[in-house]
Amino acid sequence: MSQSKAVGKRVEARAERVRKILPILKRTYPGAKCSLEFETPLELLIATILSAQCMDERVNAVTTGLFKKYRSAAELARVSQEELEKDIQSTGFFRNKAKSLRGMAAALVERHVGKVPATMEELVELPGVGRKTANVVLGNAFGKSVGVVVDTHVGRISERLGLTTNTDPVKVEQDLMEAVPKEEWTEWAHLMIYHGRKVCVARKPRCGECVLLEWCPAGRAGQR
Repeated sequence: MSQSKAVGKRVEARAERVRKILPILKRTYPGAKCSLEFETPLELLIATILSAQCMDERVNAVTTGLFKKYRSAAELARVSQEELEKDIQSTGFFRNKAKSLRGMAAALVERHVGKVPATMEELVELPGVGRKTANVVLGNAFGKSVGVVVDTHVGRISERLGLTTNTDPVKVEQDLMEAVPKEEWTEWAHLMIYHGRKVCVARKPRCGECVLLEWCPAGRAGQR
């Protein structure tokens, strides 16, 4: 068998597994959605930057007041580094996050008249915005399926399910984009995150309780 045919068979096998898994996950987590609270693309962009190495619940607690204080990119760009650090201190890594937020806001004012752009190319050019953050904003604020959000839950569980052999988020995303239908890219991340928090936890997955056990090579191996 040629290498291209072997690759094609692997991709199809992964796609078939996704076709079996998706309906189960949707039935199990019918309310799966973005855990960050927001009303506008700017609010989601801010919240996503703050969510790096921080629980979404903590971010939501901070942004409740933050969004009232800074209602536009221009207002956020004008605040001092020191004041913004105090505002977001409890999210951790607050110095770098404050620098990213101020730089991002200034870039929005200078390049996009204060509005969050709706393309991957423009988003990743903003300070503090990588592909993962851009995918969150595009999928949840603009309804655009451009890629798959790969956080620790998505990467870990997708590997356990045999949908990728990679650990690099960019490569994991490419594998998932081949296996998961494009219209499901945004929801796939939500479902994986819910499953990772409730059942497939990092330290000790509860495989005996898992609705995906039949389709999970790692889980079945652990049950033997």
